Amino acid sequence: MASFGIRKIIAASSVGTMIEWYDFYIFGMLAKTISTQFFPEGNPTAALLSTLAVFAAGFIVRPFGALVFGRLGDMIGRKYTFLLTLVIMGASTFLIGCVPNYKTIGIAAPILVLILRLMQGLALGGEYGGAATYVAEHAPVGKRGLYTSWIQTTATLGLFIALGVIMLVKLNMPDAQFNAEWGGWRYPFWISILLVGISIYIRLKMKESPLYAELKAAGKTSVNPIKESFSHKANFKMVLLALFGAVMGQGVIWYTGQFYAQNFLETKCNIEFEQSRTIMLWAIVFATPFFIFWGWLSDKIGRKWIMMAGLLLGILTYRPIFNTFLKDSSIEKLAVKEEKLLSQKFIFSNNNYDSINTTETKIVYENGLSTKQTKIDTCVRSIYMYKFIPPKTKITYSEKHLPAVIYWQFVLLVFCLILFVTMAYGPVAAFLVELFPTKIRYTSMSLPYHIGNGVFGGLVPFIGLLLTTTYPEDPLVGLWYPIGVAGLCFVIGALYLKNKIDRNIND
Repeated sequence: MASFGIRKIIAASSVGTMIEWYDFYIFGMLAKTISTQFFPEGNPTAALLSTLAVFAAGFIVRPFGALVFGRLGDMIGRKYTFLLTLVIMGASTFLIGCVPNYKTIGIAAPILVLILRLMQGLALGGEYGGAATYVAEHAPVGKRGLYTSWIQTTATLGLFIALGVIMLVKLNMPDAQFNAEWGGWRYPFWISILLVGISIYIRLKMKESPLYAELKAAGKTSVNPIKESFSHKANFKMVLLALFGAVMGQGVIWYTGQFYAQNFLETKCNIEFEQSRTIMLWAIVFATPFFIFWGWLSDKIGRKWIMMAGLLLGILTYRPIFNTFLKDSSIEKLAVKEEKLLSQKFIFSNNNYDSINTTETKIVYENGLSTKQTKIDTCVRSIYMYKFIPPKTKITYSEKHLPAVIYWQFVLLVFCLILFVTMAYGPVAAFLVELFPTKIRYTSMSLPYHIGNGVFGGLVPFIGLLLTTTYPEDPLVGLWYPIGVAGLCFVIGALYLKNKIDRNIND
């Protein structure tokens, strides 16, 4: 009976948190389309950078949400606080899907989107700490890592659902309809209101955490959780150690392994939309069970070295893995001589036309150059036109379709990236819960988590794009940011973190 009860608690907490992550991430998944909707035309790079800056703003404000809702959670309870965060997140996400574009309302469009994005960040800042604390305070001795690891799956599952919903919508309508002002790109935002409604219904049936209820009944709850969390030297030391010794590195590993990887496949490797998304989906499916595995293992051998191993593997392998993405998706690798290409889109230089859609056409390559004149059949206004490519004309893909062998190799590599995420992230909820006393736990654990993930981790896509724009000669330059942050965190964590198992959290 108790086992059934804990399963319901984990399910109710996890589903709601997963939906919040879904709401938070669809903005990033649709960044390219959003940049054309809410910012002026004419400079797509600047528009995308602006969109990623708005995306990053949601991460930067998360620590403030941790303070606001962490304080409420420690003063009035876990249940109603993270019920409130769910309502705010759902409403903000739905309303982003209702904002008219820049052509319709001008500068008001990006301002409204920024405000709603900030509301999302505040809500998420209060959600995770509440859910992790709630589950941990129900978990029996010896299973805290296992049970809280289910909460750790929610961020990746939210990303999975976001990718799946966007793909489902996009593949069932033409691109023009999807990218129109009131087109299909808005559907994932609108769908969130239904998911949130279901989660609110589930959470209303939940009871308060037993440890917190006992504390409240005894009149021992904190009067000022923020002051107690950060003015007491011993507790503040734990906050700093959690941030710089674990969560900061875990944050950049998470966002590099999933967000940066997907953006890299799409923008640097130019892999077509469907393949870039399904590579991520397959990798997530295969890797997600390892969140549970590492959480379970951390109950046996401790949290520290599992998390540190995840950081170290990312530090050592990021550049080789991302370099393999570039090398194996290059024209020289994909364009084998006399290869038959079906319905591929190319860009031709040294001539006066930009692109041609080819069908049933053979093109002969040598180092990415056409070696002979080639006839291209292309349908223009339902009339077949014939064009000839001059010898030695440079040919590059605008979208690449990977052959099966390379496609599954990429799935394996992204799986490895997400496996590092599961190592760094799987035990971290139990680790954070065990650092802090019950009466200030919600506030104390939420702040370092959301600074580490929201600020250091959330800035990975933006800083990565900024670095590659500033130093275009090195397509891998954006990786130095997560490698540097993870490296610093690894050194601090290895030296100063303790590897205790199942600390008493009943105080």
